[in-house]
Amino acid sequence: MGIKTVAIYSDADARSLHVQMADEAFNVGPPPTNQSYLSIPNILEAIKSTGAQAVHPGYGFLSENSTFVKALDEAGVTFIGPGESAMADLGDKIQSKIIAKTSGVNTIPGYDGVIKDTDHALEIAKSIGYPVMLKASAGGGGKGMRIAWNDQEVIDGFKIASQESLSSFGDDRILIEKYIDNPRHIEIQLIADKFGNVLYLPERECSIQRRNQKVKTVIEEAPSVHLDPPTRKAMGEQAVALAKHVGYVSAGTVEFLVDSQLNFYFLEMNTRLQVEHPITEYITGLDLVEQMIRIAANQKLAFTQDDLKINGWAIESRVYAEDPKKYLPSTGNLSRYIEPVSQTDKKEVRCDSGIVEGSEISIYYDPLICKLSTYGETRDEAIQVMLRALDSYVIKGVTHNIPLLRDVIGSKRFGSGKISTKFLAEEYPEGFQGVKLDEQSLHELVSIAALVHAKRDLRNWNWGTGKEALFKGDLNEKVPNKWNLYVTFNKELPPVNVKIEKKGKGQNNEDEFQVITENGHESIISAQWLLESPLINVYIQGVDCESKSITAQYLDALPLGFWLQYLGSKFQVTVHNERQHELSKYMIEKPKPDLSKSILSPMPGSVVSLGVKVGDLVSEGAEIAVVEAMKMQNVLRATRVGKVKKINVKPGDAVAADEVLVEFDDSEKKE
Repeated sequence: MGIKTVAIYSDADARSLHVQMADEAFNVGPPPTNQSYLSIPNILEAIKSTGAQAVHPGYGFLSENSTFVKALDEAGVTFIGPGESAMADLGDKIQSKIIAKTSGVNTIPGYDGVIKDTDHALEIAKSIGYPVMLKASAGGGGKGMRIAWNDQEVIDGFKIASQESLSSFGDDRILIEKYIDNPRHIEIQLIADKFGNVLYLPERECSIQRRNQKVKTVIEEAPSVHLDPPTRKAMGEQAVALAKHVGYVSAGTVEFLVDSQLNFYFLEMNTRLQVEHPITEYITGLDLVEQMIRIAANQKLAFTQDDLKINGWAIESRVYAEDPKKYLPSTGNLSRYIEPVSQTDKKEVRCDSGIVEGSEISIYYDPLICKLSTYGETRDEAIQVMLRALDSYVIKGVTHNIPLLRDVIGSKRFGSGKISTKFLAEEYPEGFQGVKLDEQSLHELVSIAALVHAKRDLRNWNWGTGKEALFKGDLNEKVPNKWNLYVTFNKELPPVNVKIEKKGKGQNNEDEFQVITENGHESIISAQWLLESPLINVYIQGVDCESKSITAQYLDALPLGFWLQYLGSKFQVTVHNERQHELSKYMIEKPKPDLSKSILSPMPGSVVSLGVKVGDLVSEGAEIAVVEAMKMQNVLRATRVGKVKKINVKPGDAVAADEVLVEFDDSEKKE
């Protein structure tokens, strides 16, 4: 659009991608958010120093802070978003619910006032009836949100939700409402100009979420397979009525919970751009940020409600730096980073990210790496594109949640569209434990592992010619063309005997191999694998009587094997020849350390509070400490009865993953 931009950044983000891309950049303070991105005076100074005329708030930090909007108005600077009063009215969950009722919007039963304390919270919860939802009044993105199914969970949830809300928003007010069991989370995108035109765009569904906190929604799609045209129209019209009631302008989103009978209830309104806006842009052809800028510049919308049609299907996967098995954030430097790309002129793959290879994922902010979006003419096509994109996404240096994303997207239940906000809890009741291999996928993995071993072996023979070749054995020894191997994955599954033999040339003139496993499965496999890339493009036939293309990743070498990524999950592959396999039976396994005598920090972060002191006798389940990372608080509890022997930290201390916080003495136990 020809508009020059100024990026603001904290010390932690000095080398971030947005700083490099902007025309100018201005430092607004140290890493803690209250000293940088939440500091209105520091941002006003950035505006004054650079002569900026307008501010686009993005979708975090001060993006829904009406005090910030007021400060910009007083400074004569345009805020690219709604006005102060509309933001104040709709950004507060208590006030917005009252306004929604007045506007004729369906609302969830609950208490509209501010909850005073724990006793008041219990009283309200019992009057509404369990389950109930506790959430931050001034919040957004799911921070400060807890579900309670009984009195004790209200007591615990009220404390944690209040603390998270105060930490994230500087406001500890909490509201309580009825929790709609087994709902779908569907939202309506609005766009409104300053001339009274308010339009609703096709919906997005955000039901695949964990901890029932929207900040950890992991997959979104547009449109929703659940809605029919009459319901879509009714929800859109109610959202428009709400926006018109307060004179709303710019982009905004009205969120609803929708039950199995298509009854829908107002949840909240986000008075900003949503994280998942790319999928709406895919199916409408609109650029929402451009529309926000034009609206702020007093331009009328150039389209009408009748122009807004659904064109195709889009899915967004939120790629996080976190352990998907524990949902704990991961920090570190991205030692290797390659984003997936479109393979056609339809631009069916889109990556919205703020990092590059070498970037650091710190403890200070949300661990989101990228919003990976894919597009298709149909939902199934969008799913298939997403699967290919996830398989070819290379991330090394931090733990990431691609294994979970890949497993969900590839599941039969997700493919059927029969989802709800309980999807993850129902599909992974014990938490995500990694991909489950059936007979076919196990054979595919074994075949790929054997192929990688054979190709690595052949590379040792084929580098150079004549006397310059890197022979491993006697110069008169023939280059191998067959191998009898024993392959083990993650040191858990028993070794699989596999025979692999080079047969000639296959797909793309690559070496073709015949693979036979001990259970009689046989296949022909070839692969494109360039030394400079971890990606292995495999072509396999004979597994299920049809040809199949698979993208795997070679991650790192091991003394007797390598790390391999398949179906999004990492596998520690050990490959033995016959002699090594025979000798491995005599290897003694290293004993696992006893971790029951201490409390370790599950992730890098800072200590918020300690619930014990030296000498305390604690019972199993007692609160020991609260550790915060990336604005999420985690309560650490005793896993056994014991006496506190030593405390190694104090509130405010920064801690590393697996750092020992509290040590116990077993000499005295509670009877």
